[in-house]
Amino acid sequence: MNKQTQAISNDMNQLADDARALMNATADVAGEKVGEARKRLAAALERGRELCNQAKEKAVEGAKVADEAVHQHPYQAMGIALGVGAVLGFLISRRCSRHCD
Repeated sequence: MNKQTQAISNDMNQLADDARALMNATADVAGEKVGEARKRLAAALERGRELCNQAKEKAVEGAKVADEAVHQHPYQAMGIALGVGAVLGFLISRRCSRHCD
């Protein structure tokens, strides 16, 4: 999951860089529509940055809470992980046995 998160983060950073480059490239272009579009793009970039930071903070907070819960109740956490793994294994094996034959 960390690789996917990193890939999304890289894509978002590239998108923001491209948008900034577009804003810089159109800085000398006159016109009301271009000016409005640049303002909307700048606002969207700022909102995106804020949302990304909020999501990152929530993810870190959630990971800390989960880590603390696992450390406080290790046997229950292992039991839950075992149960979820068993159910997923059962469902995957049933699906495979239907489609693989």
